[in-house]
Amino acid sequence: MSLDDVKDDTRESEIVTFAAPTMTELRRSAETIRPVPEQRGAQALATAIRKRLDWTQLPGLRPRREDTSSYGARIIRRISLFVLLPTLVVGLYLFGFASNQYVAEAQFTVRGNVEPMENISLGQYTNLIQKHNSQDSFIVRDYIASQTMVESLEKSIGLSKMFSRQEADFWTRFDPTDPIEDLTQYWRKHVIAHIDSISGVIRLSVRAFTPEDALTIAREVVTRSEALINDISKRAQADMVVQAETDARTAQERLRKAHIALQSFRNQWGVIDPVKSAEGTLATLTLLKKDKLKAENDLQVLRSSSLDERSRSIQTLVANITAIDQQMKILQDEMTSSGAAGGANLTEALLQYEGLLVERTIAEKLEESAHLLLDRARVAASKQHIFLATFVPPVLPTDSLYPERGHTLLVAFFCFFVIWSSSSLLIAGIRDQRM
Repeated sequence: MSLDDVKDDTRESEIVTFAAPTMTELRRSAETIRPVPEQRGAQALATAIRKRLDWTQLPGLRPRREDTSSYGARIIRRISLFVLLPTLVVGLYLFGFASNQYVAEAQFTVRGNVEPMENISLGQYTNLIQKHNSQDSFIVRDYIASQTMVESLEKSIGLSKMFSRQEADFWTRFDPTDPIEDLTQYWRKHVIAHIDSISGVIRLSVRAFTPEDALTIAREVVTRSEALINDISKRAQADMVVQAETDARTAQERLRKAHIALQSFRNQWGVIDPVKSAEGTLATLTLLKKDKLKAENDLQVLRSSSLDERSRSIQTLVANITAIDQQMKILQDEMTSSGAAGGANLTEALLQYEGLLVERTIAEKLEESAHLLLDRARVAASKQHIFLATFVPPVLPTDSLYPERGHTLLVAFFCFFVIWSSSSLLIAGIRDQRM
């Protein structure tokens, strides 16, 4: 045995001697170490939920790998996925499935009762611009878009069948089982009536899936709009005539009452014309005054001739003067004051009679004016003041105007691109905030 072997044996024995007590102490320490308690409470629950929701630990899925491709490749891939692919789907529908839609147009206006527009300052062109029955035009426009129009067309031409033909694609076709309210909403999207505020012209645009349907619907809309305007015109004319007839009857009744009141007055007073009676009374008083004046002059002459007062001539003149005074007093009492029996005098009769004459005159004038207005209303009713003038009738379309495939595809691409770019910027901003 060499010296090196002896050294190795000595070193091994020393290691065994040192390790023996060390292992014993380590074993004793391990037995006295307290076990680490398990996590409890909200922290443990959150940890468990986080582990279960980690989609990378689901069976069959590989853990997420970091994308090592270039930035340009990632941009192209995302644009292809979020912009080009949806645009391709839209283009596939437009060019592969979307059905052609034909447009029939018409232009008409409501004529009659044109009034100049007020409160508009346009210089020398103010008088050229007129208000072309704006209310009637808006009535026609709202009637075209109303459910009443839809219901009438549904009964006459079968509107729901036209909008649900086989030529229509699955996206734009109307379901005939839907209620009338849905058909009205569908109608408002395919039939548009626009009013030009300056000229008052109503432009009608009708879209359908066949040229014949578009033309039929447009003609029916124009016909029913014209019937509506005619009905409004006839109703206004009838109301005007009815009102004029009512006014004429009222004036005639007032005149009749005035005549009856005048007749009652004549029966009450026993005179036909109190004015003429008063004139006759005044003429009699004038004559009596002349006779009295002559008798007084004669009496003065006789008395100046030294005749006795008891003479027959003087007694006759005195009696004559007394009689004349009594007659004049009676006539004056009838004219100005009440009589002895308390009856009414001629002055009151004249006042009442003049009031009745004024009432009769007014009633006659009103009756004459009312009949004149009635005649004018009947003449006006025989004319049509409001009517629908169609100067561009609907014609059969030959080419489809909808859908606008190129324009719609370009708009879809732009929208998808804007949505993707906005979303990318938003996500990038959120990631920057987290960092």
